[in-house]
This record gives sequence, structure tokens and C-alpha cells, in this order.
Amino acid sequence: MTRRALVRIDRYTRGAILLHWTIAALVLVNLAIGLLHESLLRGVAGAMPLHLSVGVTVLALTIARIGWRLAHRPPPLPVALGAVERQAARVAHLGFYALLLILPLTGWMLVSGKPTSKPFAWFGLFDVPPLPVTRAVSGVAHQAHGVLGYAMTALVLLHVAAALRHHFVLRDGVLGRMIPVLLPRG
Repeated sequence: MTRRALVRIDRYTRGAILLHWTIAALVLVNLAIGLLHESLLRGVAGAMPLHLSVGVTVLALTIARIGWRLAHRPPPLPVALGAVERQAARVAHLGFYALLLILPLTGWMLVSGKPTSKPFAWFGLFDVPPLPVTRAVSGVAHQAHGVLGYAMTALVLLHVAAALRHHFVLRDGVLGRMIPVLLPRG
């Protein structure tokens, strides 16, 4: 039997799974830092440099994820899903991709347009240069970044709720497409 014949068609590829969970973990870290930096994390040295580094990493991995998605077709949705659920899934996934690109870019723009703007160190390894934006653009980016952070939080919660509904209520194997150990053997 060829290696290709052993690949299950009802789940995402290993590359897509790795990118999904890596980006998901980084997004959760950045949402926590972003939402708590002015309260619980106030004065914690390194919180915002970490937030910036994670954001740039999310941006790079999202570009890789989009490339992967273009080259590797995702598994089909269950036949039993209605038209409204299919459309909701499409909109949610497009929303994720948009936010995964725009959130890091607005964050990068907001730190780039400050009068004291200078490169920031990506996890202390190399410098990331500021983007060529004006102070006005930086201000708009700052406002957008906050609003989009809340939108990402809401979308993450909706996504988790939908995944749990598929697993525990519908029992249709959708969650197993991204967590293959949940798929039945055979």
C-alpha cells in the first residue's frame, strides 16, 4: 500500500494541524497579555515586548497557514450540516484569517508611528524595523487594535463553543478533523 493510501481524507493535514494549534496557543497568549497588560500585568517587565514578538510570529505563521491552505484542500464538512451552518463556518474561518493578519499589523503600526519609534527585538534575537506610518495612522491602528482584540476574543469563544457542540451534541467528528486522536479507528 502506498503512503498516500494511508492518509485519512476526513482530517486536516499534519501541517495544517501543527499551524492551527501553534497559532491558537500564540493567540491565546497574546489575548491574555493584550487584555491584562493595563491591569494584572501593569509594570511586568517584558510583557509588551513579548506581546510584540508573539504578534509578529502570528503574522508570519498566518501567512504560512494561508499558503498551506492554498496548497492543501481542507476536508469537506459533514454532509448533514445545513446551509446556514456551512455559511457560518466559512464566515468564521474568513474572520479568523482576516483578524490573524490585521491584528498583528495594527499592533506593529501602532508602535511604529510613535515619535520615539525604533526597531523592537523579536524574542531578543533580531530587530524588527518600524513600519513607515504617520502618527495619525498609528493612532487609528491603536484604536482598531483594541477593538479587533475583543473581536478575536469573541470569535475564539464562538469557535470553541462550536467545536464542543460538534463533538458532544452533534457527534459528527468535526473536532476530530483537527484532533485526530478523537476520530474512531477503522
